[in-house]
Formats: sequence, C-alpha cells, structure tokens
Amino acid sequence: MAGLIPEVEPDAVLVYGDTNSTLAGAQAGARAQIPVVHVEAGMRSFDLTMPEERNRIATDRLSELLLCSSDTSAENLRNEGIAGRVEVVGDVMVDVALRWQPEARERTADLAANLGVQPHRYLLLTAHRAGNVDDPERLNKLMDLLRALPPPVVFPVHPRTRARLQTLGLWDELIEMKGMHLTEPLGYAEFTALLCGAREMLTDSGGVQKEAYLAGVPCITLRANTEWVETVDAGWNTLVDLDARAALAALERKPPTDRPQLYGDGHAAERCVAAIGSL
Repeated sequence: MAGLIPEVEPDAVLVYGDTNSTLAGAQAGARAQIPVVHVEAGMRSFDLTMPEERNRIATDRLSELLLCSSDTSAENLRNEGIAGRVEVVGDVMVDVALRWQPEARERTADLAANLGVQPHRYLLLTAHRAGNVDDPERLNKLMDLLRALPPPVVFPVHPRTRARLQTLGLWDELIEMKGMHLTEPLGYAEFTALLCGAREMLTDSGGVQKEAYLAGVPCITLRANTEWVETVDAGWNTLVDLDARAALAALERKPPTDRPQLYGDGHAAERCVAAIGSL
C-alpha cells in the first residue's frame, strides 16, 4: 500500500477493523502524513495476547478520525487519551445485516433441509481463532466441548481448524461424530441464513457474536473475553471459554425479551461519510 500512496495521492486512508492489513494501511498512511480514518475504532478485549487487540490499539494511535460502533468504544479511546477525533457513528455491519437478513431468512429452510436439520433446532458453530486451534491442549478442549454438545450441530469448518485437527489425528473422529454436520466455509449470505435459523450460536469469532445479536440468536462465545461487551451485558452472549460444562449450562438459559439497539440504526455508513467529508 505504501507504494500506491504516491501514485494515487489519496486525501485519506480508510481502514476497517483489526486485521493485519488494517494496521498496515494505517502505518502506510501515517508515514505518508495522510489522515488515517479507522472504522470500528475503540474496540477492546483487554487481552494483549490477541493479535487483533494489538492491531486495534496501534491503529487507533495512528488515526486522525476514529469512528466508533458504540459509546463503550468511544469511552475506551477517551480513557486511553487518544489524540484523534472520536465520533460514535454506529456499526456498518448493522447496515449490512438489516439489508441482508430479510432475504437470508427466506433461504433458511432450504439450506437447513439440504443439511438435514430443522430450523431453530440446530446449533451453529464456528471455531478458527489461533488461540483455540493452534494450541494442541486447547484444541483438545474444543473437541471435548464438541463431544458434549447436543445434536444436531452445523459446523462450517475453517481451513486453519481443519488442518490442525488433521495434524492431531482428530479429523476422522469429527467426521464420524453423531449429529455433526460439517460444511465447507460459507459465504456471507449462506452463513447469515443458517445463523438466522439457529437455535444458538457458538463461536470464537468477534464479528459473529455481533451478527448473532443482530439476528436475535443467543450466542455462546468460546473465549474468556470479548470486544462486544454490550452483548454480554444485554444477556444475549455468554462467555464460556472452552469449558464444556459452562457451554451446556448456557444452552439452558433463556434470552431476554428485549434486544436494544446497541450498535446503531442501520445508517452508520452515512454517518461515516459525513464525518470523513469534514476532514
């Protein structure tokens, strides 16, 4: 990206989220003395062992305009004394979810039938985080949790997870596990359709926790912490790490009757554009 900046001569560098490319873009913009705009700024799990957490913190410190999904994110930045301009705009993923969920729900029954499960009677599972699958001890704990889950379970398997399971000789067992419906990684539309029809979501992903909340599906997070603390406070998300007993207990809870707008009203992109235009 650093090579593109002199050629394109942008007015600003826009980066999203917390990936390595997010940080690389922020560094390239800062070195070229071009304003960096960070969408989804201020997210914190307060776990520095997570590469994403380190990326978020570094990117926020390099950014001139920090666009936050929630008041909690903005407060995190203020507590850290971040120098850039902080604005709460809502979450652009809410915009996407509100746009796609009605169409996705229409596909749920067909996709579920193709997998041999019934809507609202299956668990949907994702697991890919390095801290869970790269460590053999934790990967074995994940397998213990999978063995304990009540079927049916739909599990789109990330290539990283599959490779680690194969290395440890656990892949064949997973294939044969009763009630386990394995799929290849899914596109956004297909995954959203299955999420909307799930009884419960189990995941170690950050974004999927929020997607579950937006879909009105209770979430069990296979981590000890989360960036999306509001979903936990609202009672829709439970942190269990890889504790099988805690996961089973969480499956028995009933979600709250209310689901407040935690991350905006579906117009975050418009607010982002307005904020960027004022640079």
